[in-house]
Amino acid sequence: MSFHTRIKPVAIAVITTFGAAGLTHAADATLPQVNVQDQTERADGPVAGYCATRSATFTKTDTPLKEVPASVSVVPAELMKDQAMQNLADVIRYVPGATAHQGEGNRDQFILRGISTSADLYVDGIRDDAQVFRDLYNLERVEVLKGTGGMIFGRGGAGGVLNRVTKKPVFGHVGEASVSLGSHSQLRGTVDLGGKINDTAAWRLNAMAENGNSFRQGFDMKRYAVNPTVTLVPGAMTSLTIGFEHLRDERTADRGVPSKNGKPINGDPGTFFGNADQSDARSMVDGLYAILDHDFGGVQLKNSFRVTHYDKFYQNVYADNANTSSVIASNLKLAAYNNANQRTNIFNQTDLTTKLNAGGFEHILLAGLELGHQDSTNKRNTGFFGASTLTTVPTSAPFATATSFRPNGTDADNNVKADIVALYLQDQIALSKEWKLLAGLRYDHFKTTFDDRRTTTPAIDLARTDNEFSPRAGLIWSPNAVSTYYASYSYSFLPSAEVLNLAANTAGLGPEKARNYELGARWDLAANLTLSTALFRLDRDNVRNSDGAGGLVLTGQQRTQGVEVGLQGDITHNWQVYAGYANLDSRITKATAAAGNLGHRPQLVPQNMLSVWNRFNVSNGWGAGLGVIYQGSSFTNADNVVQLPAFARADGAIYYVFADGKTRLALNIENLFDKKYFPTADGNNNISPGAPRSARLTVNTNF
Repeated sequence: MSFHTRIKPVAIAVITTFGAAGLTHAADATLPQVNVQDQTERADGPVAGYCATRSATFTKTDTPLKEVPASVSVVPAELMKDQAMQNLADVIRYVPGATAHQGEGNRDQFILRGISTSADLYVDGIRDDAQVFRDLYNLERVEVLKGTGGMIFGRGGAGGVLNRVTKKPVFGHVGEASVSLGSHSQLRGTVDLGGKINDTAAWRLNAMAENGNSFRQGFDMKRYAVNPTVTLVPGAMTSLTIGFEHLRDERTADRGVPSKNGKPINGDPGTFFGNADQSDARSMVDGLYAILDHDFGGVQLKNSFRVTHYDKFYQNVYADNANTSSVIASNLKLAAYNNANQRTNIFNQTDLTTKLNAGGFEHILLAGLELGHQDSTNKRNTGFFGASTLTTVPTSAPFATATSFRPNGTDADNNVKADIVALYLQDQIALSKEWKLLAGLRYDHFKTTFDDRRTTTPAIDLARTDNEFSPRAGLIWSPNAVSTYYASYSYSFLPSAEVLNLAANTAGLGPEKARNYELGARWDLAANLTLSTALFRLDRDNVRNSDGAGGLVLTGQQRTQGVEVGLQGDITHNWQVYAGYANLDSRITKATAAAGNLGHRPQLVPQNMLSVWNRFNVSNGWGAGLGVIYQGSSFTNADNVVQLPAFARADGAIYYVFADGKTRLALNIENLFDKKYFPTADGNNNISPGAPRSARLTVNTNF
């Protein structure tokens, strides 16, 4: 059955074109055939243990990481398993130059090189930008690009992008299950099953279920997901992978604790400020995707189609950030609201890749077309405490109940549609054995329409179209087989409607612009041990600022410059390490007088960050893990009024593999020394306390 026949029920409106997945790199003599009948993981695959060697995400061609002129961190599934990671916030702590944002307790949100984002998230290279929580149960790895990524990813990506690579069927047996018991009544189970149907078909099923509480009063969480996939190989030159994912996540929307005297309030870190019973976040994600690969004999095609529907609702009663007096007073004000979002994303990427000799040089040419349509409906209601939208409570008893939720003032009630058409061209040129050049250019047509449905204020229908070019260039020098050096430039644009929102004071504004300048190097210290470093400067220009009269102007600039270092792989046969360090100098370097933050540090950007994880194999089936996370002080907001103290947290683990070699028992301890710390925030009065010492016992078996 053809690719088009299988996706026809959901893809009638999608124009299917032909494209290519880059499946080669400049050192290869010939292009490989697309033959998925031998997809079992090999020792020379993209990841071995903790060390990644290749990626197709950031060039769209299967390229050695040392030939990617950018800072890339790959967090593999083995590291996630050894640390018993539970979410993307756990993952991002081991990415130098990145921190986790609180996301108001209802979504994944990160700070990449000083720039906050909840939209620059991708799955298998396709935009996944709804404000929801994601899980790790079906992932091979998480890849994080630091620096602008407009040429490959289009709008946004000013500080970088995060891409999840999912598990696909293999033509071999897959059978693995795990059960975890943790502190605060946590119970989690996962299963990974798969196998060969016949010589031309294979299947895989990943599933997860979890529930539990927290050290935070009134918090509870439950989630589940299922992801079946099938791969069909009608011929040696063609493969088609079709999958579907359903995920549901329900949890308390926890916005942490307020501040006092410029610091997080001193008290019980478990105290819930607001009302836990009236604070909840619910999301449901349904995604269908199809990936077609075909080799025409010298030209490779990859067509990736994904349609995803997101159903999101959250409601919270929380400490109000707008009340500046709560930073220093014994009382604070609480506010409340809820928000519902229905979003459907439809994306189709078509890539053509070929390898040729021209002008005396070897080229890998990529040409691609991306078509996208996004439809997002939003409705917000304000919480009332009697007749008021705010209520004052003592910090000693910081609880209140909202009596109603209803539209008020400027509360959103709208539908936003976006249409995306993008063309891109990239050339990877082997100038000589030692020198390579990567150059690419993307053109984006991004059109949005905003249908205002409010009845409490005059409705305003708006529209905006941005047409933008995004270039990238990098020069790579490999003087020998074990070292590579590069210099690169990249660009991204951030339109007014980047996150599918428009207003009267933004519809007339052009895009913000982000430029990244970088020098970097990678060294293979051993067969499976890599050291990498990058020195960079990232400028975000034309940042939108208030003009002091209710409007906005493009005047501001934010600059982040610094250095990142990463070390991953095998120190010895029995010692694996995954480590990273970043030193960031991030400042608001240009602002209007009305903005008032000139010279300030942006939100949640520590000057120094360090993460180290060690895995030791001892003897007779025993193993151990030991890690440290250090995060320097940072500010909860660009006004630099409230500071999060620096902290260091130690984690550990003990492993035992039974004699059959198929079953492993692991005990993970987080925050070994029970330190009190505050890792993240969402403004001056929504500060997340770190969890006290907690444990997780996991049994994992292969069958």
